Amino acid sequence: MKYIKIPFLLIWRLWFYVLMIVLILLTSPLLFVFTLKEEYYHLLWKVMRFISKSLVYGMGFRIKRQFDKRIQSDKSYMFCPNHTSLIDPFLLVILSKNPIVFVGKKELAKIPVFGFFYKKAIIVVDRSSAESRKRVFKEAKRRLQNGVSIAIFPEGLVPTEDVVLSPFKKGAFSLAIEFKIPIVPQVYYDCKRLFSWNFFKGGVGVLRVHQHKFVETKDFTLDDMDDLKDKTFNLMYNDLLNDKKYMKDTNRPNNEREFKSPL
Repeated sequence: MKYIKIPFLLIWRLWFYVLMIVLILLTSPLLFVFTLKEEYYHLLWKVMRFISKSLVYGMGFRIKRQFDKRIQSDKSYMFCPNHTSLIDPFLLVILSKNPIVFVGKKELAKIPVFGFFYKKAIIVVDRSSAESRKRVFKEAKRRLQNGVSIAIFPEGLVPTEDVVLSPFKKGAFSLAIEFKIPIVPQVYYDCKRLFSWNFFKGGVGVLRVHQHKFVETKDFTLDDMDDLKDKTFNLMYNDLLNDKKYMKDTNRPNNEREFKSPL
């Protein structure tokens, strides 16, 4: 029975990439215009949300939200979700009507067509370059002054599937302290199970999201960065640890293979 499902699963996976390419091509005139000037970013965000919704719902997923606290339209935030799947960034875009700027790897800028728009909309970072990391701070400050929020996957990678949550990098927390913006911990329970990097695993279903109460940074200094990082990590780790579906998938046999994400 398991092997009978494989051809259908591969076709479903292929549909994701076909749908993504079609959506980018259809919206490319708008994407081009709205990336010409930074003041158009709020319009670009609407297009990004249209693409993300079409992609996620077009794959047969539905979203179940649990928000302990909601964002305000006149404030900036640091969004910190766990990262287990290619679907994660699209899910984050859907969850916020307010514009968010991602900090992402430079490698994605090399992808034809997509890479052109990616460079215009994302704060690109070369993690091997100290100069590039400094530039992220300057760019983030400028973007925050324009009223947008920032999103960073604090794990810095997609961990192997037997890992509950990888240790967090410092970037998101140093930025949050520097600019005194609240951290928004978001926990994605089902992305790894339903849209894994393993092409022979997954399927349609409900993507559950838990947006925790914000972690305030106004009383923190850079000397407290590790405490802030650990506080956020423990909050998200314990949440994942207590979710039976997530842990059943995390503990399944032979899932230690690493599926690298370009994000």
